[in-house]
Amino acid sequence: MKNKKTIFIAIDTSNLNLVKKIIKDTKTNKLKIIPKFGLQFFYSKHGRKFLENFKSEFFLDVKLKDIPQTTLSAMNSLKDLNKLRYITVHASGGLEMLKAVAKKAKQINKKISVLGVSILTSLNNKSIKDIGHTKTVEEIVLKQAGLIKKSGCKGIICSAHEAKLIQKKYKNLFIVTPGIRLPGDSSNDQARVMAPKDAFKYASAIVMGRSLVSKNIKYNLKRLVDHLN
Repeated sequence: MKNKKTIFIAIDTSNLNLVKKIIKDTKTNKLKIIPKFGLQFFYSKHGRKFLENFKSEFFLDVKLKDIPQTTLSAMNSLKDLNKLRYITVHASGGLEMLKAVAKKAKQINKKISVLGVSILTSLNNKSIKDIGHTKTVEEIVLKQAGLIKKSGCKGIICSAHEAKLIQKKYKNLFIVTPGIRLPGDSSNDQARVMAPKDAFKYASAIVMGRSLVSKNIKYNLKRLVDHLN
């Protein structure tokens, strides 16, 4: 696994049979594939129980954000998820919250990496102005990267468009980029997208969802492997 590129597969469904199919059809010895479960699956009828018994490492993308004590309690409630390896928390929750989550993660399981979520890839400069920000996406993400680094969190979730800037300024941050599409695929609701090969110039790992898991999953996986070679 050492030199294999890490791909987090976004599993955004509550259909347990489809979840199992995605996991099965994305197995390959050419890439390091780790399933990423979001709120839709985690909140579903079978979601949590499935993850309690899951036998492989996984990413829980729940984007925690609250006062520090509440996020600590939320983290504590996840301690029975033995194969949890990555969890997300909103960087906009502030330094103290980020510190609290990073510290609690180490207490629960030293193998858990906390990743700070910066500006969502569905947003652009116009979108963030609409919600009250006066700085650009790049300026905000760089500021948040500094908080994430200072807090002791493992890495940052950011668009591939900001990854180059972050890698240059914060060399040891684990950079995960969502909004990744295979060439020719629709960007759907993502505002800041990039192809996998380009993203890996600066990212430590990438997140892929619809480009891989829609229609023929095995064929899409082959397209990805060919694209990266």
